[in-house]
Amino acid sequence: MDCLGVSSAKSLRALSALLSSQQDEEEEDDLCSQDVKACARLGPGHIGPLPKNEKQVSTANTKKNSKDIWCEEEVAEGSQYDDLTDPRPQPEYEIILKQSVGTEDLFLGLSRKDPSSMCCEAMLVKIKLPDTKAKEVVLDVKEKFLDLRTPKYKLGLHLPDPVHKNESKAQFFSEREELEVTLLMKRPMDFINMQ
Repeated sequence: MDCLGVSSAKSLRALSALLSSQQDEEEEDDLCSQDVKACARLGPGHIGPLPKNEKQVSTANTKKNSKDIWCEEEVAEGSQYDDLTDPRPQPEYEIILKQSVGTEDLFLGLSRKDPSSMCCEAMLVKIKLPDTKAKEVVLDVKEKFLDLRTPKYKLGLHLPDPVHKNESKAQFFSEREELEVTLLMKRPMDFINMQ
């Protein structure tokens, strides 16, 4: 009987007294809980200076009257291209990060560039497209999504970093049957990492 740690009637009475005193404290806490509930509604968004318009803070926490499960801002970019019924296979691809390095970087170390991915300026996506001609390729680049369509292949690629979609370049090498897409990356800390 000692396996539970309660060996006598005296221990049972002490345990009972302990539990009953906790119930009394809970009843006292219910009286004070009205003030606590008002503070419990505050979250991390309430830290800092108060906004000029109080309605801006309350709209983030209120539910919309519609029956939508999610809003458009929550849906990942490029998800409209996902088609599970499309039988075309996904081609092989490879993502390579690139950075511009000069002799002053390589030999003298004058800039703060290092071999890490944070110092890379561009992303090279190599896509193998066997039995495909350049005129059959349809390519659409978004900020965080690359969509490639051919009669034989389809590729919907969520990019690891945002890119400048208007500054991307694509080149098709017919001898290798490979498409190379160079995307200039856009990251919030580039002004620090690229100096």
